Amino acid sequence: MTNTNPPRVGSLLRTAAAHAVPLVRDTPDTALGAPTPCAEYDVRALLNHLFDVVVNFQALAAKRSADFSGAPDRLADADWRDRFEDETGKLVDAWSAPGADEGTTGSLGLPARTVGCMVLLDLTVHAWDLARATGRRFEPDPAVVEGLAEEVEGMAPMARKAGVFGEAVEPPADATAFERLLATTGRAPRPATTHDPRPAGTHASTTTENG
Repeated sequence: MTNTNPPRVGSLLRTAAAHAVPLVRDTPDTALGAPTPCAEYDVRALLNHLFDVVVNFQALAAKRSADFSGAPDRLADADWRDRFEDETGKLVDAWSAPGADEGTTGSLGLPARTVGCMVLLDLTVHAWDLARATGRRFEPDPAVVEGLAEEVEGMAPMARKAGVFGEAVEPPADATAFERLLATTGRAPRPATTHDPRPAGTHASTTTENG
């Protein structure tokens, strides 16, 4: 008998983290001022945003409130790469706990699985943003893309209304599943030029949960 239950958010996050953390760790300090596909962020700001997401969504997994009101520079200390890896591990553990992706969580009272997929999306799409900004390639695990596809389609209208997704981009006819996902968030999966990594119309973040 086929198991129709979707993978747990914690399992998908573990897979996504295995792809994203090495990309973050290998980002040189000389690249922190480079522009990214997120119009409002350079690499440093993008990494600070992703760091905040990784930390705050641990609380949301435990059905506690998150606080995105501050804007600490988490890259100020020399060991920020180690701390990002540690906090990402805590995020995976938080969403792997029994019941983490059940019920509702967050200030908007959203389904916990949807909230978990928000941080999964950030960890995946912002890894692509980082790779694009620093001249590297990034391809997430197909299981992560498959796990995100339906959730992203469902959250897209709300995310566009909130201004955190750009208008959907028409993907290439031969687009991969991940390229279609990027297009849904407002990113051009194959920018016309390699000189400016910022595709027109994209917004700063994929995150729509504010705690």
